[in-house]
Amino acid sequence: RNDDEAFSLYGLLADTADMDPERKSIEFHLDPKAKWSDGRPVTADDVLFTYDVFTEKGRPPYSARMSMVAKLEKTGDRSVRFTFNDKANRETPLIIALTPILPKHAFNKETFDRTTLKPVIGSGPYTVAQVAPGQRIVFKRNPDYWGKDIPTKRGFDNYDQITIEYFLNANAKLEAFKKGICAIDDDSDPVKRERDLNFPAFHKGDVIAETFDTGIPPVVTGFLFNTRLPKFSSPVVRRALGMLYDFEWANKNLFGGKYMRTMSYWQNSELSALGHPADDREKALLAPYPGRVPADVMDGTWRPPVADGSGQDRKVLKAAFDILKGAGYTLQDGAMHDPEGKPFGFEILTASQNEERLAAIYQRTLAKIGIDVTIRSLDGDQIQSRKQRFDFEVLIGTSGFENSLSPGIEQVGRWGSAAANAEGSFNLAGVADPAIDAALAAMLDARSREDYVAAVRVLDRLLISGNYMVPMQHNTQQWLAYWSYLEHPEKTPISGYRLPTWWRKAN
Repeated sequence: RNDDEAFSLYGLLADTADMDPERKSIEFHLDPKAKWSDGRPVTADDVLFTYDVFTEKGRPPYSARMSMVAKLEKTGDRSVRFTFNDKANRETPLIIALTPILPKHAFNKETFDRTTLKPVIGSGPYTVAQVAPGQRIVFKRNPDYWGKDIPTKRGFDNYDQITIEYFLNANAKLEAFKKGICAIDDDSDPVKRERDLNFPAFHKGDVIAETFDTGIPPVVTGFLFNTRLPKFSSPVVRRALGMLYDFEWANKNLFGGKYMRTMSYWQNSELSALGHPADDREKALLAPYPGRVPADVMDGTWRPPVADGSGQDRKVLKAAFDILKGAGYTLQDGAMHDPEGKPFGFEILTASQNEERLAAIYQRTLAKIGIDVTIRSLDGDQIQSRKQRFDFEVLIGTSGFENSLSPGIEQVGRWGSAAANAEGSFNLAGVADPAIDAALAAMLDARSREDYVAAVRVLDRLLISGNYMVPMQHNTQQWLAYWSYLEHPEKTPISGYRLPTWWRKAN
């Protein structure tokens, strides 16, 4: 992908591609220079092997895209043609083009899904030199990388060695950065950042703090509900719960007032529903689903409630309580009970101290109307296992949903009904809504810019109306601290800084 062109793809392994006008098939011609890191050529047989393995043993994003292929045929030693079935859409050829290719000679199909620490053979500029589980992974630049002169790779991959270190917590990571063990600190907490950048190397100018502007939608982070569970099946209940994250208090007391409230999945772009009344195209898409989108979301004026910043705004608390009361919930002896008379509460899973801190803010506000919240801290592996099995009530995702200016098939994996109960999928909320499925289909089938924007805005309106998560906050810029021996290009792409384009000074 080109970071400055939302809808452009450039070939790496393939030097040319032929696609029929209706996008029913695409033929890739592999670059004759393409080689694996062990020196063997990349061939059409590797593409066929990858398709076979991903179809049978790939995770949902890969197995799903392979299910759209009616036929894959070898048209030459270095060329293959994909023919698509009725499940495919106009984006399918591009998604197939983004599929990583595996070396047939280096993988065993029967053991492909087993965990291993054996370094993989790839076709990129780096090879795995060392792996210390739970500590670090070291990549070394391949001096014989076949693609270093491809136009799209010029200016990239400037390090002889890249070491990625893992730390148990943010404090250990910071101390390693201050000592020069790590070259980069990307902590996005503004208050912590100002406090932590107070050490000799920073004051001497050996460490630089820089801000980078971006032109893409922010990452959406928040409390995500598992709507497969009866307690979260009602959008009305989720709406009430969504009102009770006190952004104003959190922004003032934790973030120095430097964050913005997240309200849309494509905020700060023309794809957002905010500030854009639904046009005729959008109304036509929503016509079969009357009442699914409230009037204020339809006309673009919806905004979440603004609290007074005290941490106990009675007006907001009463509004949320009244919604729950209207849905049959009652307060008994200070505890919220559902319509069946059972105590209402839930568990939030967290994977870091920062997530615990944010969960505690939400917990405190919910407690004021009798909702009992438990916070459970797990390590990354445990969280990942729970996610894959949908074994959670509420997740606080500070990694969130990273959206772009060209949303596509990945949105089907996040919000489509077919992925709702497919273990390992990214539809963590369990969304299964025909209206959303229709919006996704319209987005993927759009043949004009106007139709595309309308479909994405409809999707945004439906996600906002569904209250599947409680969005928190975002920064409109990227903050980064780094040691001064690193340099970067003067121009930053709209997606923000890109470390592979940086380099180390000669001295």
